[in-house]
Amino acid sequence: MSREEVFIKLNEVFRDVFDDDDITVTDTTTADDIEDWDSLEHINLLAAVEQEFGMKFNMGQVVSMKNVGEMADIILANLS
Repeated sequence: MSREEVFIKLNEVFRDVFDDDDITVTDTTTADDIEDWDSLEHINLLAAVEQEFGMKFNMGQVVSMKNVGEMADIILANLS
């Protein structure tokens, strides 16, 4: 799967979790960029991403993610 394909799927997950069809995530998107992205929604988002990509984030990965680009990097590493 290419990075572009990962972002297409991530956009779908973000739009579903936050119930907002206008969301488009990029490498630099953070919780500050999405109004409803709080700690509870972060857990829901991680669970939805894990389900979409058939993987599990470990605690080290969760705390190290600073933006969606880093999330995509971890997803790509887990898929290879």
